Amino acid sequence: MTEQTLQQDDYQHIPAHVAIIMDGNGRWAQQRGKTRVVGHKNGVESVRAVVSTARKLGVKALTLFAFSSENWQRPEQEVSVLMDLFMFVLTREVKKLDKNNIRFQVVGDVSRFSDKLINKIRAAEKLTANNDAMVLSIAANYGGRWDITDAAKKIAEKVQSGELAVDEITESSFNQHTSLAGVPELDLLIRTGGDFRISNFLLWQAAYAEFYFTEQLWPDFKEQAFEQAIASFANRERRFGKTGEQIKATTDK
Repeated sequence: MTEQTLQQDDYQHIPAHVAIIMDGNGRWAQQRGKTRVVGHKNGVESVRAVVSTARKLGVKALTLFAFSSENWQRPEQEVSVLMDLFMFVLTREVKKLDKNNIRFQVVGDVSRFSDKLINKIRAAEKLTANNDAMVLSIAANYGGRWDITDAAKKIAEKVQSGELAVDEITESSFNQHTSLAGVPELDLLIRTGGDFRISNFLLWQAAYAEFYFTEQLWPDFKEQAFEQAIASFANRERRFGKTGEQIKATTDK
């Protein structure tokens, strides 16, 4: 993929919502003769860099895939370290997020987490609840199929109770029951690490998202790499089912 840099005109086409599958921590560490845990710890620096850059560029929502519902199958020690790292980052970073007017939330089924971690998550969400410059969503114990199924259950309960009629179920009303309800439509989905799949991430939300895949492993994905992904997005033609000529006619007005 040809590397692109942000040009002045690109700043008019910054995506409102960016999501990232942060892949490659383990391979990054193994290439250096380190344990996978070292890779996860170095990945935290990339999280800081991307959050800061997204905020600076005017991105309104950033969603990071931190821990999938399938990741429980990983070695017990690695899962334990990931939970400890999550707790550590929450403790250290939430005040910085609040200072930068960033709202924090965790999306996913947190019921499998420890009470201590759940309490830390809720405290961070409460502290930043009124911030409105950017929404940082951390997808933890999250799966796209779980998200759709959970939304369907909520809607079914409302239909059963008489609160919602079947005819009132639309794409819009369904979306309001997903974990990212109230967040702008997903514009750009980035995956690091060289794989070309979305791994059960944001299946509903990614319907019209632009995809950006990079060979870079997550700990190497810093400010410049993120800006290159944004530049790639800014130079694409998004048609949403229309022809290129129709889009051009609209933008030329």
